[in-house]
Amino acid sequence: MAGGEHGRALAELLEGLKRRSGHSYERIGAKAHLSRSTVHRYCSGVSVPAAFGPLERIATVCEAERDELSKLFRLWERADAARGGVASAPPVPRPRGRNRIRWWPLLASLVMVTVAGASAVPAAEPAAPALHAAMWTEFPSPVDSAFFGVTANSETGLMPTFGVGAVRLWDSETRWQNLEPERGRPVWSTLDRLVDGANQAGLPVLYVFGGTPGWAAPGGPPSAYPDGSRAAPPGDLADWDAFVGKVVERYRGRIESYELWDMANHPKYFTGPVERLVEMVRRASRIIKAGDPGATVVCPSMGHLADPAYRRVMERFGELRGYESCDAAAVKLHPGRMADPPETMLAVADEVQRSFHRTNGHANLWSTGPDFDVPLQPPVDPAVAADHAARIFLTGLYARFKRMYFYNWGSDRVPIVLQPAGGPPTRAAAHVERLGRWLDGAKIRSCGEGTRAGLPENLWRCRFTRNGMEFRIAWAPSGTVRLSAPGSAERLDGTRPEIESGSVEVGGSPVLLKP
Repeated sequence: MAGGEHGRALAELLEGLKRRSGHSYERIGAKAHLSRSTVHRYCSGVSVPAAFGPLERIATVCEAERDELSKLFRLWERADAARGGVASAPPVPRPRGRNRIRWWPLLASLVMVTVAGASAVPAAEPAAPALHAAMWTEFPSPVDSAFFGVTANSETGLMPTFGVGAVRLWDSETRWQNLEPERGRPVWSTLDRLVDGANQAGLPVLYVFGGTPGWAAPGGPPSAYPDGSRAAPPGDLADWDAFVGKVVERYRGRIESYELWDMANHPKYFTGPVERLVEMVRRASRIIKAGDPGATVVCPSMGHLADPAYRRVMERFGELRGYESCDAAAVKLHPGRMADPPETMLAVADEVQRSFHRTNGHANLWSTGPDFDVPLQPPVDPAVAADHAARIFLTGLYARFKRMYFYNWGSDRVPIVLQPAGGPPTRAAAHVERLGRWLDGAKIRSCGEGTRAGLPENLWRCRFTRNGMEFRIAWAPSGTVRLSAPGSAERLDGTRPEIESGSVEVGGSPVLLKP
């Protein structure tokens, strides 16, 4: 029995959770991203994993309670020590995918990490809303350059002149209604122009389906757009099949990814039953994979996810196994208002993960922008906007999303402007570009916040590695905090803050800390 008496107790607890769940080893392994034999080894006590993550995934699949997770960790820690292992910090790393849950009450009592030389400084401005997030750590995973995406709100074919990693086409006159205003007579000029521009700029393209033509859904309710498009699904799915096939045939190898509807859980965009949506996704996925096997299929994006009624539509899509047809799942991850601290997005990310845990969700999560009311919000102060733009991407990394698309590029009628088409980049755009440079070729290994992670209250920090060297990015959503800085520091505006007595002041603008 690995891990001695503690290993035996660990195995008994795991096996008890397994029996209570009624799941087979194979079913648990499939949901926890482990092999059947691995689950059996841990439940029978043959071996003890070197990290707690696999055990948490198994227990989460088995719907373990919070106190059971706490007990499981303590047993694993002792069993790992008994066999000569070293318990990794933090004690409850977050697994990938739909089984990932934040356990910050548990983490508050378990995390024992300290940061030398760090001390809080009284806030110089009113405190931000209470923000909390669990700490997590795992084997370092690459930060894809395409993570830094933007949604193009322009049909000009112009592309960003500052550094971004990917472009999404929506609100760019490329809806189905725009491209096929009459059955069988597509008009490709706008999409050709945009795809050509993105290809020349070296930016992978995410094309978004949506906006059923009036001829394909006669009598259907109008969509949110004044172009005659309908929010209803097509009456005859053969029309859908034909359009998807035409797009894939024309842009094979030139469009990297396809999002199979926008805001599919909102009646302004889709009014059909979820069963119809799942069937459309299945058919489109088969057509796309047959026509362009290298393309990425992204399931329809779901928004308004702070509202349980809209999350329920997403859950129903998962229950009908709609996500099995896709390579990625799209949701709208954003603060309630763009003036709010971006870290407030994590509350929605938690709800998404819980929903995915309850159903057949997806491990590869993409955020394809905010909800449709963003253009109605007032402008954000340029200095605040610049910090928020960068922190939206950092918060996406914290939430373990694989790609983020900022809304938007090309328009100045949004609260945080990056660059109007044909105009100069803003300070916010410069911050996003510099953050991308900081993370070029990097791997993320952990993120933590406040005392739960052994940090000063209100301090947020993510750790990265590149070429064997570790560096950190830290920020404080409100006020300022002093943090140990044994090496060099750099702000997003390119300036280097003064290091006093081995520490640096950190505020709302993220700081890069290198050894």
